[in-house]
Amino acid sequence: MRLNKFISESGYCSRREADRLIASRKVTLNGQPARIGDVYADGDEVLVNGQSLRQRSSSAGTRKHVYIALYKPVGITCTTESAVKGNIIDFVDHQHRIFPIGRLDKDSEGLILLTSNGDIVNELLRSENNHEKEYLVGVTRAVTDEFLNGMARGVRIHNQMTKPCRVWKLARFGFRIVLTQGLNRQIRLMAAAFGYRVKQLCRVRIVNIRLGSLRVGQWRNLTDAELKGLLPNRTEW
Repeated sequence: MRLNKFISESGYCSRREADRLIASRKVTLNGQPARIGDVYADGDEVLVNGQSLRQRSSSAGTRKHVYIALYKPVGITCTTESAVKGNIIDFVDHQHRIFPIGRLDKDSEGLILLTSNGDIVNELLRSENNHEKEYLVGVTRAVTDEFLNGMARGVRIHNQMTKPCRVWKLARFGFRIVLTQGLNRQIRLMAAAFGYRVKQLCRVRIVNIRLGSLRVGQWRNLTDAELKGLLPNRTEW
């Protein structure tokens, strides 16, 4: 297969980004600087920024559907509309037709799941299922106990009260929050109700799936254990 496709399917980055890395001489193939158009063969050694890449050999290849975890960068829009510049589908550039499960604001970063299985989307997004999502947030004002307690109790946004949630102080200007609902721009609007502006927002967990060691722009297939934790009532994927 083409080298850029191999790099993409390893989960390191998209094919477009792989071409950029190759052109920047940050990729080697069997010890030699790679070139645009190079072809990968089984057994070849590929290094990107000195990191060895290997072809995927997980059970994902035997599944009926694709399930991946992506570290979405700031600036990427969670839409399948190809006319939208910087849409998430073009960014991932997957060989299968996939779509995001839920959303993550364009100006936010972190974990988002994508799949080719439309049957599971409603199951995962239904608010009554109380699926947890965890975020790390940086704000413009010092975090106080009053602010944390107010966020935890619930805030009126979009003409409704948000569900009670868990919030912890991380640093003078940072906190961790776990939500069980996903209203549009929820954390930003909740913080704004107390006079805070969100400077940085990163989602680090969805239910049992964690961002882990993924770097910005990288994606990976979910493991069987992760799928069983995410979809406990299903026996096949």
